[in-house]
Amino acid sequence: MEIDSKLGTLYIVGTPIGNLEDMTFRAVRILQEVDAIAAEDTRHTGKLLHHFQIKTRQISYHEHNRQQRIPELVNRLAQGEAIALVTDAGMPGISDPGYELVKACLEQGIGVVPIPGPTACITAISAAGLPASRFTFEGFLPVKGKERIQQLQGLKGEMRAMVFYEAPHRLLKTLRDLEKILGGDRALVLGRELTKLHEEFWRGTIAEAIAHYSDHCQPKGEFTLVINGGDCATPVFSEETLKAALQKAIAQGLTRSEATRQLAQETELPRRQIYQLAIGLDQPNAEDL
Repeated sequence: MEIDSKLGTLYIVGTPIGNLEDMTFRAVRILQEVDAIAAEDTRHTGKLLHHFQIKTRQISYHEHNRQQRIPELVNRLAQGEAIALVTDAGMPGISDPGYELVKACLEQGIGVVPIPGPTACITAISAAGLPASRFTFEGFLPVKGKERIQQLQGLKGEMRAMVFYEAPHRLLKTLRDLEKILGGDRALVLGRELTKLHEEFWRGTIAEAIAHYSDHCQPKGEFTLVINGGDCATPVFSEETLKAALQKAIAQGLTRSEATRQLAQETELPRRQIYQLAIGLDQPNAEDL
């Protein structure tokens, strides 16, 4: 849908990730001029507004009330209001529900204007000292173990640098999961409390990081992890190639289950994915996994 200039505007405003001096003049002006500020945490944003003497009224917008708030905010914008969207730190729309509001606005022809600001991801990469002309941003890993491992398995052959966010109480678990999937010798940079008073960069390997945070200090503060990409990509196997390998193994006397298990070990692909191909083959055996 085309943008309707008669409607209001949603401003995506970046705010400091720690140091208030990183606030831009433009961001301050926009927050002063809009009709309302949609904030992830109104108490947290209230401190920022007080520091810059911004009197604009806030309305909460976060993960738990987004379904209720989106229609309300879109309606206000449709009536011509200007609203700024902010998160607790950094650029909205990254690891938060900001994109849902942006999508809803665009569907109604409401203009969306970004007001750039700091992000932990780019801040960490700029000082990491790792090759990062190309990188993949993974944000926070899923909390559940199975989902975490599946996401990391998908990155095993990633050649680009990888960026993760992590809370201090989950750092060691994440480092151990990374070691299992990517190996302990992978180069790693940990950015802690970026732009804040106790900003720190730790550099080494995944295994060394585990030893450091296990033996020397308790993880404190928010972490941004930058991990070096792999040396080569994981081979991509086509469906035809996998079926041919299964047929060959079955022709040699293996059952579907045995052929599936063998091929899963050779390719490091999920057994269930391969078995779905195996049961579609024109063979007499039909054992389950």
